Amino acid sequence: MADDLARLVTWHNGEKSFSPFSEAEMARRQNAVRDWMGQNDVDACLFTSYHCINYYAGFVYCYFGRKYGFVIDRDGATSISAGIDGGQPWRRTFGDNVTYTDWRKDNYFHAVQTLTKGVKRLGVEFDHITLDTQCQLQDALPGVELVDVGQPSMWMRTIKSEEEHVLIRKGAQVADIGGAAVAEAVAAGVPEHEVAIAGTNAMIREIAASYPYVELMDTWTWFQSGINTDGAHNPVTNRVVQAGDILSLNTFPMIFGYYTALERTLFCEHASDAHLDLWEKNVAVHRRGLDLIKPGARCCDIAAELNDMYREWDLLQYRSFGYGHSFGVLSHYYGREAGVELREDVDTILQPGMVVSMEPMIMLPEGLPGAGGYREHDILIVTEDGAENITGFPFGPEHNIL
Repeated sequence: MADDLARLVTWHNGEKSFSPFSEAEMARRQNAVRDWMGQNDVDACLFTSYHCINYYAGFVYCYFGRKYGFVIDRDGATSISAGIDGGQPWRRTFGDNVTYTDWRKDNYFHAVQTLTKGVKRLGVEFDHITLDTQCQLQDALPGVELVDVGQPSMWMRTIKSEEEHVLIRKGAQVADIGGAAVAEAVAAGVPEHEVAIAGTNAMIREIAASYPYVELMDTWTWFQSGINTDGAHNPVTNRVVQAGDILSLNTFPMIFGYYTALERTLFCEHASDAHLDLWEKNVAVHRRGLDLIKPGARCCDIAAELNDMYREWDLLQYRSFGYGHSFGVLSHYYGREAGVELREDVDTILQPGMVVSMEPMIMLPEGLPGAGGYREHDILIVTEDGAENITGFPFGPEHNIL
């Protein structure tokens, strides 16, 4: 460290932390960026998003109003972190780390300048940087052309490696454990938040027991009841579950920045005939959707066929979102591999190595027979000749009337 008011410091505190990914895997990811740089006459890339920094460097930053970055050039890779984080970003980074201090407001951009000397074309994530950050970068790097690496990096991430598949399988297993804890906790008279706590605690304990060292953050449960089931992302409340309620189980482990999910329709004690009819129809769509996921299938074609099923039952108007999406380094507050979503406007062809969900949902408003939101959710790894369903928790009326 330099003087007491240094703009940049190196806090290489301790040893590198355990990673679920090998050095060869992390090098593969960074070298894919370098290959893209060579093909597009780009001298270096500055990644700024949660998902890309996690994917290429190995750590998930805590934003809290400060900027972060990961610079990959032809010779090295260095994360940029804030002093408030100490040495944790270096311990998690596959590569070097530089820390900027709070002593001057432009110290982050000073770090970028230091790491990009001589760069003429710099890759940045157009879908992540704000207009304000773009202006600040251009002021800090006069004459440097900013080139989009956001979309190319997304396509790099859509095909998962075998090491990623191992981690994602573990996440699916943990989600099932959380689901079992939720099901065990459900009873008339119990509030939503108590059920959700049971699921989250079970998952955190399983993650902690599964790795020699792991940062335990961001694992959560959404458990919704009654009218609260109408949205897939509705927050947990203190509403008390009642007999006959439609329920929605949603468990979400986060392991080393990788998100997995389990989502199921449940009922407390009993379900009306109208509810059962709608539930069974949504389950039929789910089963067909699982069959359609295979290499060579187009996302939009899967959506179109499942739309036809809903249309035959006059339920298409009650669909609320797409049929599934890619999995990997994403979360409820960051990341999205929008190029692989099972929607009518996405013509991407599924390929071996991709990981996608099947999650059909319909929502009937209050006042209609069978009112509520119905959703099932499984995760599948696309293989050479089909797909492997890695979700084990059962679905449907024969299993989930609790």
